[in-house]
Amino acid sequence: MKMIGFYDYTVILTYLSLMSGTIGIMLCLNGMGHPYLGMFFLLFSGLCDTFDGKVARTKKDRTPQMKKFGIQIDSLSDLIAFGILPACIGIAMLRYIMYIPDLSGFTKYILTYYNLQAQIVLTAIAVLYVLAAMIRLAYFNVMEEEDQNRDESGAKIYTGLPVTSAALIFPAVLLVHLLVRADLTFLYFGVMLITGILFVSKIHIKKPQNKGIATMIFFGAVECVVLIFALKFLKK
Repeated sequence: MKMIGFYDYTVILTYLSLMSGTIGIMLCLNGMGHPYLGMFFLLFSGLCDTFDGKVARTKKDRTPQMKKFGIQIDSLSDLIAFGILPACIGIAMLRYIMYIPDLSGFTKYILTYYNLQAQIVLTAIAVLYVLAAMIRLAYFNVMEEEDQNRDESGAKIYTGLPVTSAALIFPAVLLVHLLVRADLTFLYFGVMLITGILFVSKIHIKKPQNKGIATMIFFGAVECVVLIFALKFLKK
């Protein structure tokens, strides 16, 4: 039986990124939520996304349909992995914090006296973040189809913060969490709000080359090590 779509090695990393993001979402929505495990899958999706374009370009006989298909599945995968998953991680962090006994500080005060209001506001931030990610990805697809994602010199640029940057931004909040040993749930949502705004802003960012990609992989690896440490720390 024939199936729709294109099936070759160029789509494998994109599909792995999507499946990783989906697993992360399921873990975040399971029980009271597992935000740290979700963060691990966010990092893995980011790793897959780093190389999927390079792998696809190694196939020289791709037809125009194959290229367009690749662009579409990449954006759809990114929406799940870097749009919906970070939002679910935030909601899981909120649910996780609410179950911590003897919670002190700002979060306890807000959740004690403004529980419903806080949940509404933070949920709204998460929803708007996903909306901003979708707009950013759709805009990228339109500009890419018209070959407008270039500056005057012909170099590849991004208009608006790339959605895939979420793979490095949100795990960094976890790193800060371990350094200061404080609840950073509200900081996470603040970062989410700013990141969503940057998605739809008109800032221009040059596409990273090999050195920039290597730097991002290094920071991702550091964050992954920190995440593993966090999981061990939480078990104690």
